[in-house]
Amino acid sequence: MSKILSNQEAKGTRDWLPEEFFIRNYIFSKWRKVCLSYGFSEYLTPILENADIYRAKSGEDIGIKELMVFTDQAGRDLAIRPEMTPSVSRMVSKIYQSSPKPLKLFSIANFVRNEKPQRGRNREFWQLNCDIFGEDNFLSDLEILQLSLDLMLSFNPPKNSFVLKINSRKLIDDLFILLNLAENKKIALTRLMDKYAKLLKEDFIKLMKEIGLSDENINKVDNFLNALSIESLIEKIPELENKESIEEIKKTIQSLSDLGYGEYLVFSPSLIRGFDYYDGLIFEIFDNHKDNNRAMFGGGRYNGLAEIFGSKSFPAVGFAPGDETFRIFLESWNILPEQSIYQDNYYLPLLSKKLEKESFILGNKLRLLNKKVEQGLSLTKIGKALEYANKKALGKIIIFGEEEFEKKIYKIKDMKSGQEEAFDLN
Repeated sequence: MSKILSNQEAKGTRDWLPEEFFIRNYIFSKWRKVCLSYGFSEYLTPILENADIYRAKSGEDIGIKELMVFTDQAGRDLAIRPEMTPSVSRMVSKIYQSSPKPLKLFSIANFVRNEKPQRGRNREFWQLNCDIFGEDNFLSDLEILQLSLDLMLSFNPPKNSFVLKINSRKLIDDLFILLNLAENKKIALTRLMDKYAKLLKEDFIKLMKEIGLSDENINKVDNFLNALSIESLIEKIPELENKESIEEIKKTIQSLSDLGYGEYLVFSPSLIRGFDYYDGLIFEIFDNHKDNNRAMFGGGRYNGLAEIFGSKSFPAVGFAPGDETFRIFLESWNILPEQSIYQDNYYLPLLSKKLEKESFILGNKLRLLNKKVEQGLSLTKIGKALEYANKKALGKIIIFGEEEFEKKIYKIKDMKSGQEEAFDLN
């Protein structure tokens, strides 16, 4: 006897049965509609990439620990993409010089990270990636932030259900200048600051000492991360007043407020974004639900990434929401679509063996009228057909038996109201 194989998905992945796919497609359709409304164009890159493009700039976790790597038959070191930013930067570096600017691009694709599965984070996941290339103007940052907010608002979320947190890598660099850190210590401290919310204060201080920070610098970092507003940050660290980074954040918040998004905005100096390629404004959307208070997605400016492909650096800004955190947000706030997956479908059972040909002709006729028709493929009685339609929550059933055929009609029964209506067959 041959070995019996498991019918379970690989760890950290999941099957999307039709009901689940309906929800994911609902999310993807909204994403796509909002991006297209801003004039963005859709693209896709291969799921396999040279592993080095992620090792170079994706950070220690995603670029090393979580990278799914293998060697192909020619000895090339390949990886399944864990994120899109390096991939789309590679793609754009090929066409950048010959393309009209700016390039406004989006994709909806799947990714894999070799990490421990947990709520809201699977090994395989899907993301929307939305980026503007070739425009370093403040307005491109503003549009990306506006688009991310409109993406959230397109799902009609309740008031105070989410917030957009804003910071800047330039501001973090200004802090590091004050601390007078060596380059290797800057990288280590950036990664430690990114884990600030997950660590006990005493553990965080201990790790800062291990990096080599003085007590004075530890106090400055602590004051920086705990500031609740730009005003309180300047009060705690007056050397940061009038810095370009501070003025840029102020301008961003004011501009978004002028556009009507003020209630969603928060300045958050503890927001770091762990990717090494960010070099300007950074932001994250946070779910405010008491049972799911977490970052949903984020993004920012990353002007220097193209250099790893031998290209001249070009400006870029973007963001990337994931399907799982978005689904949990919709579920937590009870704003998932209520309609049945099949409520717009028509069921045309085969009620007579003599009507096989005529039944298929009728089904085709209705599809030409843009109806979704599920054709019955075996002989069934009307009682069984109604039972099937009820169990599957189909919207309507088409009654077309020998009696109806003789009268040159067919009937459509609404499964919710029970009402029937007759239509001419010809």
